[in-house]
Amino acid sequence: MIETILLFLGDVILQDGGFFGMGGGGALGSDDPVIKGAVAVLFSVVGFGILLNLFNSAIRKKMIDQTKLRRIMKETRAWQKERMAAFKSKDQAKQAELSKKSSYMNKMNMEMMQMNMRPMMITMVPLLLIFYFVLPELFPYTVAVSPIPLNVLPGDWFQLTCTAEQAADPEHVCQEENAIYLWAWYFLSSIAFSGINMKLTKTTMDLS
Repeated sequence: MIETILLFLGDVILQDGGFFGMGGGGALGSDDPVIKGAVAVLFSVVGFGILLNLFNSAIRKKMIDQTKLRRIMKETRAWQKERMAAFKSKDQAKQAELSKKSSYMNKMNMEMMQMNMRPMMITMVPLLLIFYFVLPELFPYTVAVSPIPLNVLPGDWFQLTCTAEQAADPEHVCQEENAIYLWAWYFLSSIAFSGINMKLTKTTMDLS
């Protein structure tokens, strides 16, 4: 879960124009991209997502002590589970005993967060350079068409697909309703393959 959240935050930072950059004219892409053709564009963006995921995982493996991270995660999760059970059973004595470890657990949680954030600070600069200067030159503004709209959140701050109004606007980059933005397809591809990449590089935080 934490790796997914970090990946999501990384993609949030990469957006242009507003919070996610897809509500107006800030969409990333080119009118005359280097890579053309629906199939070539689709798989090329997926390839970029996989390669950048592997890059992130390699940096995480290099910078993070995976054994220590898993130990901290196992310890904090066990404490949280015990604490929840004590609250449910209304065991006052157990609650008091576990509360004595709160400051230590908070320290462990902070250390775990710092361990996870450190690689992100290293990878953010090259990712920004690739996202802003490479991908927009290679690919068009939209790279695929969804059979259904993917804008599940209200408002226009997190639009994955073009709306009918945008497609009808001749000044807008959208040419078809439900077309998926370049950044959105990259984001979805990254999320889809992040778990596989982390398992391959043994940087997953799954304790099961």
